[in-house]
Amino acid sequence: MEDFGTVPWGAAADTSYAAVALTDAEGVVIGWGPESRVPLGLSRTEIEGRPVQDLLRRDDAATLQRVLARQASWRGRLAFLRNDGQVLELVLRAQPMPSGRGELRWILTMTRPGEPMGSEGDQTLADRAFTQCPVVQVIYDTELRFARVNAAAGRRFAATEEELRGRLVSDVFSAPVYAAFQRHLRQVIETGEPVHYEGYYSVPGVIHERPWAHEIGPVRDASGRLCGAIVTTYESSEQYWGRRRWSLLNEAATRIGTSLDVSQTAQELAETITPQLADFVTVDLLDSVLQGTDPALRHDHSPLALRRVAQSSTTEGSPEAAVAVGESTAQTADSPYTRCLATGGAILARAGDLAWERWLADDSVRRARVQEFGFHSTLAVPLRSRGTTLGVLSLLRRLHPEHPFDRDDAVLVEELAARAAVSIDNALRYTREHATALTLQHNLLPQRLREQPAVEFASRYLPADSPLGVGGDWFDVIPLSGARVALVVGDVVGHGLQASATMGRLRAAVRTLADVDLGPDELLTRLDDLVIRLSVDSEGVSGQGIDGDVGATCMYAVYDPVSLHCSIARAGHPLPAIVLPDATVEFPEIPAGPPLGLGSLPFECAEFDLPAGSLLALYTDGLIESRAHDISVGLDTLREALGASHRSLESKCDAIMDALVPKAPDDDVALLLARTRAFDGDHVATWDLASDPVAVAPTRADARRQLTAWRLSDLAFTTELVVSELVTNAIRYGTPPIRLRLIRDSALVIEVTDGSSTAPHLRHARAFDEGGRGLLLVAQMAQRWGTRHTNSGKTIWAELPLSQ
Repeated sequence: MEDFGTVPWGAAADTSYAAVALTDAEGVVIGWGPESRVPLGLSRTEIEGRPVQDLLRRDDAATLQRVLARQASWRGRLAFLRNDGQVLELVLRAQPMPSGRGELRWILTMTRPGEPMGSEGDQTLADRAFTQCPVVQVIYDTELRFARVNAAAGRRFAATEEELRGRLVSDVFSAPVYAAFQRHLRQVIETGEPVHYEGYYSVPGVIHERPWAHEIGPVRDASGRLCGAIVTTYESSEQYWGRRRWSLLNEAATRIGTSLDVSQTAQELAETITPQLADFVTVDLLDSVLQGTDPALRHDHSPLALRRVAQSSTTEGSPEAAVAVGESTAQTADSPYTRCLATGGAILARAGDLAWERWLADDSVRRARVQEFGFHSTLAVPLRSRGTTLGVLSLLRRLHPEHPFDRDDAVLVEELAARAAVSIDNALRYTREHATALTLQHNLLPQRLREQPAVEFASRYLPADSPLGVGGDWFDVIPLSGARVALVVGDVVGHGLQASATMGRLRAAVRTLADVDLGPDELLTRLDDLVIRLSVDSEGVSGQGIDGDVGATCMYAVYDPVSLHCSIARAGHPLPAIVLPDATVEFPEIPAGPPLGLGSLPFECAEFDLPAGSLLALYTDGLIESRAHDISVGLDTLREALGASHRSLESKCDAIMDALVPKAPDDDVALLLARTRAFDGDHVATWDLASDPVAVAPTRADARRQLTAWRLSDLAFTTELVVSELVTNAIRYGTPPIRLRLIRDSALVIEVTDGSSTAPHLRHARAFDEGGRGLLLVAQMAQRWGTRHTNSGKTIWAELPLSQ
């Protein structure tokens, strides 16, 4: 080693001490006394976190290493290296501090050469070490009163030793969070055994809560009698968060991937992380993952579609969620989700960062949630398995603002995401194999029903616990003209491919018949004819006839949100249930009608008005019939479940299924709940018209004024043209009463009703014909048009898109 010069101590400082340091068992500096003055040319921050051995010459570093290995008190002269290459000789005293959990800490006191080495000097040195120790140290007597307080403790408590001496610990630490500390302190006084205790709380002089470690040891006099306890306190954030990270990994190994269901696996991942690592966690997957196809990322700059499959929050109900589970969102290129998928690595963003602001700028709802709940940092990690990107794991933190997400968190979450992604990928592969066997059955059932302005609805379908697979139960919600809606529930007897194929045909037929605006009774009549034809065509298949083996029931309801009128017909199906706004539950008497395929008795339609906010429940017999109870018990249970209050239709569906359906049902169950809505004057305008061609012009003017009131003036010209043609045809060819109705919905609906049952026909007029072009013109202007018959006449309607 190069021979450095030696710095005379007197030239460096004229104090009677040099420095006090607290180190771990390996000699790494944990704390450096704030009053320490060692002319090493290094600042306090440059020394903390480094091994003391790095500050010594090589031979002396080896000497200190042997001292630390022996774990015994030691004193000797060592040569320290200044940053300018010179050598500074100091006398070092090493005092071990064992903790209650077996960990070791060292107090190193460095003094100038010539300090007294006798017992008096040792005592003086010990007093100085206690006073100048960079961590909080307090000595309590056997009555738990303050006896000694070092400088660091005085600064922490904002009080001098004289002000604290003699006071009970309960007087200074009276908050409930300090009860455990006092209990452990009393335990050391009573047993004489050292204790290690950790707590998470705020202390005087520190704003935020932090983890604190307390090493509590007994103090004995020269005779060995217990005379008090010494407490050494230091912040243990690194150790605290490190243990939590390892604990989280161990928990994830046993908790994530308990099933082969993608959504459940994602939920297990989200709940494992909350609240140990984050306050709000979401899992968003590419739509292709849920569809059972190969996930693929788009490489252009168009928004990326992700679907929320799981989320977990420290707040019940996840009120901070800007997206509900099951909903899809479009993420722009600036979103952390898109960036982490593009880079394949973790993305960190904190409040105030440019990336954070860009992310919130894309979504006003997300910005409002972030500001309301005080989130301060986010971490997005891609979910990848076997080289394939599946989605994004996102974490948000609102508590512990002093601990935003950092790179250590990113490494941990990436490990969790990697483990979970394997489970999700395994579930995906299983889903593909399972879907291959049930593709036909699943495709014939409604996958996603479009929201309707006339009703709010929710549904459930549960196949029977049968090896034959999905059966023939189905439901549907069909939009009709005039903002009306049709609600359908049906049941084909049997299970397997035959029942599913029959169900698919019937469902398609119902949708086709609904498009021509047939009434419920007439629609069931046509459907009955179809089932009879299917039965005849299927005779002799597999060597047996179809009679007695296949049957079907169905219920068809139509609701009008303008008139609040409802009409229902049923073919051998269970009665519907109606929950009125006052929570009264009724089972209205609807003529039963025969099951489909018998072709005997006609079907009858029941008509009544439903107040807005009423709940209509349609279901198959598997809901109310089971081996466990008969129909009467099932109806009573259904009445009770429908009358109970719930936050949403989805939760009401769940409650009904939980109350009535066993875990392994012996029959398929279909349930459709629909809460009615009403269109008010802001959505509907009606005029009764005189059967006189003179009424056409003022009717056009009325329609124009109504569009202006609805702020749809850009549709005025087209609307006036359609109104003029339809009203003119009604006056010329129809019979009174004549009525014009405009409905502002997702489209502008124009309806003209008259008392004639004669329906117009679209045709091409010849060159010299004076008429015949009006309906053709309406068909070209409208998005859709049609005719529906009523008991008192007919209605011709046309729909115009709101933006042209």
